Amino acid sequence: MDRVEIVPMQLSHLDAVLNLGYRAYDVNAMPYTSWSLSSVAVHWDAQPEACWVAVDDEGLLGFVLGSLSYDEREDWGYLEWIALDERAQGKGIASALVERCCEGLFTAGASRIITDVESSNQASATLMRRNGFTEGVTVTLFVRTHPEKAAQTGPHAPRDPARARLRRAARATSTR
Repeated sequence: MDRVEIVPMQLSHLDAVLNLGYRAYDVNAMPYTSWSLSSVAVHWDAQPEACWVAVDDEGLLGFVLGSLSYDEREDWGYLEWIALDERAQGKGIASALVERCCEGLFTAGASRIITDVESSNQASATLMRRNGFTEGVTVTLFVRTHPEKAAQTGPHAPRDPARARLRRAARATSTR
């Protein structure tokens, strides 16, 4: 990993971002059950200045996706998704991604930026504290599973029907 660049997310990055997200997030556990192509596309379409990737000569190292407006607060930015490939961890890349996302959200009009971190994810909590975030409201999510339906588990990502179209479009733009 000689030269790392933090660049705005482009269509050619979309498939790698989606794949890294499926590797990084347990999509069967809350709150990550909403990770999908549409999750990525909504952020990138609405707030491209808050969507960044880290790349080197081998490809994608990580990404961050943010958006302007959180719940009813249109002046709050939301740093919602961040992930790093294992080979990029511990090198300051996540902090660089957080900084670029926050710069984009503040420039777009955010008066503050929030993020949420799963309580057991100490690495992400440390990252956010190191980058100027402080703990705010604490909420415990209580879940009750339907007694007759087994929880879906396993390493396989849910099938995303738009993915084949995405791959074709990304290949078409990267060859131009």
